[in-house]
Amino acid sequence: MVRIIDLSVPLEESPSEMAAPKIVHEPHQQGTATMKAIFGCADSDLPNGLGWSSDTVTLSTHSGTHVDAPWHYAPVSEGKKARTIDEMPLEWFYGDGVLLDMRHKPRGSGITVEDLKEALNKIGYRIKPWDIVLIQTGADKLWGSPEYFNAGCGMTRESTLWLIGQGVRVMGTDAWGWDRPFWAIREDFSKTHDKSLIWAGHYVGIEKEYCHIEKLANLDKLPKPFGFKVACFPIKVKGGSAGWSRVVAIFED
Repeated sequence: MVRIIDLSVPLEESPSEMAAPKIVHEPHQQGTATMKAIFGCADSDLPNGLGWSSDTVTLSTHSGTHVDAPWHYAPVSEGKKARTIDEMPLEWFYGDGVLLDMRHKPRGSGITVEDLKEALNKIGYRIKPWDIVLIQTGADKLWGSPEYFNAGCGMTRESTLWLIGQGVRVMGTDAWGWDRPFWAIREDFSKTHDKSLIWAGHYVGIEKEYCHIEKLANLDKLPKPFGFKVACFPIKVKGGSAGWSRVVAIFED
């Protein structure tokens, strides 16, 4: 028996999105005229006189649950041209999943290496190469509201580098972004003018190639923190800085 748990938010015109997608649904009645023109048929030749339904979507590759490519972080990664999402190896996006619960962290705070180690000790797990690490902040519970954009804690440069150092190449969060919320970064930068604070987790990709998933959901529905597979194959957007993904956790009994 296989149990599959959806870890993705829907692609929708949500106030949680900084740049919300625009979705136009074409009803079956509108599809009738299109099919009649293509096939040279009449209304009576179609079931109940109705044609197909279709949708037109205008959106960013960073809308909904998506995988960021190294190209999103910078044009160069590890001294070479950064790879776009269509250039990433598919083997990266299917592997053993590990859930690390960071819901106790204050809103806007940074996740440290010690936080990661404590979470791993708590569940009795040691990260191995190619694990897909999922960071749970609880921010997904605000999906559908404007507050989602500013919710949750975020990863830091040091904690991101530490995961990569364990052999992890794909990691993800249920928050809007991988780093701390923008308001928290801006607040600290205004006090210190320390440029290393800006997008610190993302910019790790300049030194070490990796991908992360943003806008995960339903991590609280995982029955255990490891012992499952994660599939997070990104859509093959030619030259894209990201690709949408229907991320799922797969449990086999």
